[in-house]
Amino acid sequence: MRTQLTTYFARLFAGDLSAFGGPATDEALAGHIRAEQMSLVLGYSVGIMLANACNAAVLAIALWQSPDRAFALIWAVTVAGAAIAFGVQSHASRRITKPQFVSRRAVHRLVRNAFVLGAVWGIVPVAFFADADTGGKLVITCLCSGMLAGGAFAFATIPIAAIAFTAPLFLGIAICLGRSNDVAYLLIAILVAVYGTVLLRAVFVNSFSFARRVIRQVEAERTVRQDPLTHLPNRFAFNETLDAALKRLALSGEEFAVLLLDLDRFKEVNDKFGHPAGDEFLVQVASRLQRCTRAAEHVARIGGDEFALVMANLARPEDALEIAERFVASFAEPFPIEGRQIVDATSVGIVLAPRDGNTALDVMKNADAALYRAKKAGPGTVCFFEDSDDRVSRDRKALQSDLEGAIARDELFLAFQPFLDLAENRITGFEALLRWQHPSRGLVPPSEFIPIAEETGLIHEIGEWVIRRACATLADWPEEIRVAVNFSAAQFHNTGILQTIVQALAHAKVSPSRLEVEITESMLLSKYGSAASILNALLQLGVTVALDDFGTGFSSLTYLRKLPFSRIKIDQSFISDMLVQPDCAAIVKSVISLARDLRIAVVAEGVETADQLEYLRQISCDEVQGYLISRPVSADGVLALLDTKKLVATYAA
Repeated sequence: MRTQLTTYFARLFAGDLSAFGGPATDEALAGHIRAEQMSLVLGYSVGIMLANACNAAVLAIALWQSPDRAFALIWAVTVAGAAIAFGVQSHASRRITKPQFVSRRAVHRLVRNAFVLGAVWGIVPVAFFADADTGGKLVITCLCSGMLAGGAFAFATIPIAAIAFTAPLFLGIAICLGRSNDVAYLLIAILVAVYGTVLLRAVFVNSFSFARRVIRQVEAERTVRQDPLTHLPNRFAFNETLDAALKRLALSGEEFAVLLLDLDRFKEVNDKFGHPAGDEFLVQVASRLQRCTRAAEHVARIGGDEFALVMANLARPEDALEIAERFVASFAEPFPIEGRQIVDATSVGIVLAPRDGNTALDVMKNADAALYRAKKAGPGTVCFFEDSDDRVSRDRKALQSDLEGAIARDELFLAFQPFLDLAENRITGFEALLRWQHPSRGLVPPSEFIPIAEETGLIHEIGEWVIRRACATLADWPEEIRVAVNFSAAQFHNTGILQTIVQALAHAKVSPSRLEVEITESMLLSKYGSAASILNALLQLGVTVALDDFGTGFSSLTYLRKLPFSRIKIDQSFISDMLVQPDCAAIVKSVISLARDLRIAVVAEGVETADQLEYLRQISCDEVQGYLISRPVSADGVLALLDTKKLVATYAA
């Protein structure tokens, strides 16, 4: 019982309308309603405080001839000064962007202040009415009536505040009138009671209507500002919150932090277990992340697996770090999804405003840079933005800008690494490897510029160039030699890829069977639905297809059964360890045996020693590739490698 009463009074003094039979809300919605209520009160407060100061001055003048003149003057000066000071403060508060959430404590303070102001005016009839002349009594009566009406108007959306303000006035009037035997004052008391009842009823009706209107508005806005899957704020809502924080920073110097999160293995989870499981995973992640934040703040989902948080009114950087560490810790327990236990982690980048930026563009750019460094450091890493991040970010953007014109400036070229047929001891083809010779940076590793190309969409233009250049180069080679070209997931998402291949082959006048397309398991994971039709179309065209990095994905056997592969390439991680680790040797032998049964050729990648080559020959591997055979060579060096006698002498068993 005591707990219920405590809960009730906590709701009552927090302005919760459900305490009066109004609409029930959760804390988030209640906080939003309180924000709207406080905004209205602040909107009225300047005028109300000026009216208080004016009323105090009028009262002092009316009681100038009264025996209580000195007390009345002191009272009036105190009230007028406090009212003017509070009015100035309220005017400054109104210039700051309206908050989206107001705590219960803020409403508690408002109710307390309303009571104090009502008590100050409740003193007037008790202290001054009896000794005032007729004119003074008339002024006091009018002032008290006006303050009752004004208070009810000012707090029309917050019943508990209206009651807190008017109750002392009613009490003061009751005490004053109770001392008089005049029938006229009894009639005045009746009128005050009637007017007070009407005013309070109007307050309740208005506040309930206001709350329902806010609730309808919030529900309508949720369709625009809420992520439909996780029910978190979306990117649009996050941008609004960020803009509001930046305005408060400019107007009042209120510092804030932005935390940017990215799931480390979501793509693998989504692709391995399917999109429904991926969606459920995101829902559970969103729930855990939201539980880590303060009540007034909401994590937003701003991308597929990217989340962000604006921490307002930041007292110290450690507060942001504490929330970020909570985010990381929330991933400690596996996520139960469809009977499985899924393990993942998140990386977090943090920026502090205004230290790390005072515009939305700078803040988000730097947050992304901090997150990039956190992800490179490993799963579950938290990184604050540093100046070095900005340099890295600028460097990446400069590299992106240079890459956009690399084709036109003829900076891209192909290197070719051969495949050696172990049965015939001859080269059967070459893998085309993209290289970029930057005019000032020198040779830029593909690991640096390929991800940038994929992120920006340049991969489509570059990919077409690679196909055309590879086919044109292939035209100068012997008929029995093929060329293999690597394809990324982004390229397979391009519906024009088939037409590009057909045109390149026709222009070079080479047989489709001499072109081999290499795709990775990781690419198939996200693009399986469209990859099947594209791969089948390539097969009908006569192009061969190889599955690269075999064994590093999740569902290799499924792909071998359903998709038309001509070759599989065993990842070099297995080849490098197969002579020292029995499990790697067993995997290599099993893959070769399986491929033979499925009538699929096998290429072993990363062959670097003669012992590895001999072992692969013994277990009947079809082809090998690696530095032992040859490092990548330019197009001019290909013909020199096609010296069959030299290869036979070098690699014969």
